[in-house]
Amino acid sequence: MALAITSENFETIAKGDKLVVIDFWAPWCGPCRALGPTIEEVAAEYEGKAVIGKCDTDAEGELAMQFGVRNIPMLVFLKNGEVKDVHVGTIKKSDLTAKIDSLL
Repeated sequence: MALAITSENFETIAKGDKLVVIDFWAPWCGPCRALGPTIEEVAAEYEGKAVIGKCDTDAEGELAMQFGVRNIPMLVFLKNGEVKDVHVGTIKKSDLTAKIDSLL
């Protein structure tokens, strides 16, 4: 299951040694809801290898602003606390896993 990313746990997660993928989303966003099952599948498949999380932009506006989120869904890929890649919009599972594999 994807981890809920909040302002309270973000620093601890981002400073870990694993790749972190954050799905910035909102409950009212249709494309976000469509991407949700893919995020959950990928989170299960990469458990122990990468941290896959979801950040509700309505509840965590400051965290979304920190990453310059203007459109959702938006995926941010972090490694060692640094942004390595960003993807805006939906994405096929095969493309997402290929991107994760290239960053691991």
